[in-house]
Amino acid sequence: MPGSVHALEFAAATGNRFDTMPSLKSYLVAFVLKHTRKKAFASPEGLHAWIVKSRKTQDHRPPVEVAGRVAVTQRQVDGHVVYEVRPKDGEATRRVLYLHGGAYCFEITSFHWRLIAEMCERLSAHISVPVYPLAPEHDFHAIFGMGAAVYRDVMAAADEVAVMGDSAGGNMALVLTLMAAEEGWKLPSRLVLISPGVDMTLTNDETRRAALLDPWLDIPGGMEAVRIYAAELDFSDWRISPSYGELSVLPPTLIFSGTRDLLYPDTVVFAEKARAAGAEVELVTGKGMIHVWPLIDMPETRIARDRMVEFLRGDDAVPAGHSISSSPSASEPAFPTARLARSRSRK
Repeated sequence: MPGSVHALEFAAATGNRFDTMPSLKSYLVAFVLKHTRKKAFASPEGLHAWIVKSRKTQDHRPPVEVAGRVAVTQRQVDGHVVYEVRPKDGEATRRVLYLHGGAYCFEITSFHWRLIAEMCERLSAHISVPVYPLAPEHDFHAIFGMGAAVYRDVMAAADEVAVMGDSAGGNMALVLTLMAAEEGWKLPSRLVLISPGVDMTLTNDETRRAALLDPWLDIPGGMEAVRIYAAELDFSDWRISPSYGELSVLPPTLIFSGTRDLLYPDTVVFAEKARAAGAEVELVTGKGMIHVWPLIDMPETRIARDRMVEFLRGDDAVPAGHSISSSPSASEPAFPTARLARSRSRK
């Protein structure tokens, strides 16, 4: 198996081609986030202020544009809504469980819904979307009590179920998979993880360096988000930080991360550990990309979503890792561990 697929090779294969720098829109998005959302993660107080603000306006219902593209129904599990998203025309041929991100503190957004609608349409997929309880009003036990109930319900409804998740949802996807292996439940057929939280101790020295480049996330607010949902669990417990779990049980896994995401260094370490344990893991590194960049409408996103569709269709084998943009600029030095995504392959 080839050890890498370089930026322009991958872009050409998907009908897209990028210059050596990230797109102008990606810079604009990063600029806006730095001046609007970074403060929410700069301190515990900032995080709580943003939670209070978001509770006044959050709405988990799919936007009108999404509801017009796909068929959406809802049901209740443990008193919380689960949306069932199906193609408007034709029968669903795949089953997916999507777990939204938001630091376990924030509700599903229109960005999530647009990705869900696209995956539903392109994959002819029935996608279950739980609106799980949030911290600080609820903790790990309530969040994963509902999450595990939905997981087991969806797994029982189809022979094969892929699980997708972004950020905290990526963390939840991994934790539920490890939990399923421990409890003897059915495992997902595949995992797609977008900027997942894999090591919530945030003690990696490279993570602290990454925080200086990240226009959105920061360590003080991130640690507070973990504190308010973790209950009595230690941050190094695999139920909080799946990087410390039994990674050999993972199904074929596709991960997206970006070099301007403070979670990136630990994501690279996670991919290495999972491969060493025998798991098939593909890490797609977005050079100069921010946290959860495949959710945001910009040129790089198209390649990411095309890769998701290929992977979930099972169109090809899982390569070791590749980049979809060229190397970071001189002002954005690559982390030493970033070499893994381009040079290592599963033996």
